[in-house]
Amino acid sequence: MPVRVKICGITDEAALEAAIAAGADFIGLVFFPPSPRHLDMERAGRLAGLARGRVAIVALTVDADDALLRDIAERVRPDYLQAHGRETPARLAAIAAIVHRPLIKAFRVRAAADIATAQTYAPHIAFPLFDAWVEETASNGLPGGTGHAFDWSLLADRAADRPFMLAGGLNPDNVAAAIAATGAPMVDVSSGVESAPGVKDAAKIRDFITAAKAAR
Repeated sequence: MPVRVKICGITDEAALEAAIAAGADFIGLVFFPPSPRHLDMERAGRLAGLARGRVAIVALTVDADDALLRDIAERVRPDYLQAHGRETPARLAAIAAIVHRPLIKAFRVRAAADIATAQTYAPHIAFPLFDAWVEETASNGLPGGTGHAFDWSLLADRAADRPFMLAGGLNPDNVAAAIAATGAPMVDVSSGVESAPGVKDAAKIRDFITAAKAAR
């Protein structure tokens, strides 16, 4: 099967339409104020309405409180909720009870142990997302979307395991190599298809998806 692609950090209709036209399988809407891709609930709801039924909608949160989670579930109605903070397995169980959506858990990777940690979350998530671990001083406090990659060889033996999504420093030029190195069945990109922080580039989106879908 072709690799499935998520274009994360969609902030406007033009980027949404570019992602859908190019064949994206998921789009990500970010709810984290420090991020240049953060959306207020009104804009997120409008984008989700345009995307619904055309592409899977992922709402990305970082250690969100219950009130925000309820608001997202009711007003945005995503297909998935992505937890990109320090959420524990117990917290994910609580989140699932609030949003009633499948969960994606992001893991920041710098060693094999970070990948192994995902196993303890398996009962609570649809699949893990492996992103790069970056010092907060080097990432402006952002847990993802920083443009940094990690050592893909850490995932080399995971191809036969549960599905996973690969993120971290991917772009149109390296995504095929990343897929070949990891066997990733799904990939996620944000800053790698931007012309400026939070500003998606339609040509880069198209080139990224084309490269990912052709890879193996």
